[in-house]
Amino acid sequence: MNRTRKITYLGMGIALYVVLSMTIKIPLINQIKTDFGYLAFGAFLNLFGMEATIVGVAGCVIANAFVGSAFPPGWVAGQLFIGLFCGYLLKKTDKIWMKALICIAGVFIGIAAIKTVIECVLFRIPFEVKIIRNLVAFVADVIPMILGVFIGSKMKLK
Repeated sequence: MNRTRKITYLGMGIALYVVLSMTIKIPLINQIKTDFGYLAFGAFLNLFGMEATIVGVAGCVIANAFVGSAFPPGWVAGQLFIGLFCGYLLKKTDKIWMKALICIAGVFIGIAAIKTVIECVLFRIPFEVKIIRNLVAFVADVIPMILGVFIGSKMKLK
């Protein structure tokens, strides 16, 4: 695949992430909603590997800018880790159950660990409060991520 085509696909992935993040929401607790942008993130990580990290990071920043939120450093760092970790490991296996485990581990570390620590340090939120919210966010985000990886494993790009 040539460079122009790859950049175009990744740009479409960012747009798809933003649209899915902003339109389909299932509210859970305390402003935590299922983020269906992870469908696009998972599919593109499965297709492109670590290069698709830009889909999650840029998609997160742009979606938050559209809804008028402040820059989310915890989410961005979590997305960066998820993209690099999952993008690297997803290309190493063809087994769908292994890909699901990789997604679970990556999203858990990115959201429940990295995001929690960053937000506790930056905003002085008690760890006990933040970890519970981020564990709910982990569950809400890992399901669409796994579905996205499954969808991405069925796709073929030209």
